[in-house]
Amino acid sequence: MGGLRPWARYGLLVVAHLLALGLGAAVLQALEGPPALRVQAKLRAERATFQEEYGACLPPGALEELLSTALAAQAHGVSSLGNGSEARNWDLPSALLFAASILTTTGYGHMAPLSAGGKAFCVIYAALGLPASLALVAALRHCLLPLLSRPGAWAANRWQLALTTAALLQAAGLGLLVAGTFVLLPALVLWGVQGDCSLLEAIYFCFSSLSTIGLGDLLPAHGRSLHPVLYHLGQLALLGYLLLGLLAMLLAVETFSELPQVCAMVKFFGSSGPLTTEDQGGILGQDELALSTLPPSAAAPAAPSEQAPAC
Repeated sequence: MGGLRPWARYGLLVVAHLLALGLGAAVLQALEGPPALRVQAKLRAERATFQEEYGACLPPGALEELLSTALAAQAHGVSSLGNGSEARNWDLPSALLFAASILTTTGYGHMAPLSAGGKAFCVIYAALGLPASLALVAALRHCLLPLLSRPGAWAANRWQLALTTAALLQAAGLGLLVAGTFVLLPALVLWGVQGDCSLLEAIYFCFSSLSTIGLGDLLPAHGRSLHPVLYHLGQLALLGYLLLGLLAMLLAVETFSELPQVCAMVKFFGSSGPLTTEDQGGILGQDELALSTLPPSAAAPAAPSEQAPAC
């Protein structure tokens, strides 16, 4: 496969992506189709039972009109159910969570602007806020990645490990740390506090949040009868979890993307021509960063007779 032209490699990558997309759609259709049909049949049976019992008291079409109005309001996060803990959707904690979901591209979908001014502001706010968020993440990445690279460099020097092995162990350790701290542990807390969701659903919510999928079908304390103070504290806790968890997830993904194995895979689909100045500058920057984390004795260059031949 090394003799393939670059356009053939890109075509192979696109075909593989389309196959994965089709496979995912087929699996989801097989898994979710029957439950959706059962819920639809149950809803129709409940509506028929209600109309049979109370249909004489309602004008024709009144029930469908009421349900349409309620569903349209629910699509914007407005509901009259519960004890009022969610009645004011646009108070400060709710607005903060909504703004964070825009800037982090999570987009839970549990709230949406109703006014034309709110929709216009969301467009402008996202257009200006997303680049600012990316700049902040880049600055934090520049500060934190050198700190995260020190354990791997120390292990490579302490146990005389190869740099590739040390990088792989460091990425695996960081991945396990992020998964345990920001996925498994919050899922256990959510499972114990929420009460009406399973552990799998809690893990599903944490992962969908940190991966910025944000399906919005499950939110902590959403739709439950809670005191407004507890409900708003939960929203603020979710806001902090979202910001810190996304930063940790991005650092873990960045660490995995710099693994030599991943770089070799990317290079396979890249151009087969000589390295550009930008590529060489990036490689030198990574080498300087790795050497800067080693002790002076380990960072010192080897004797000329022991150096490996240049590629």
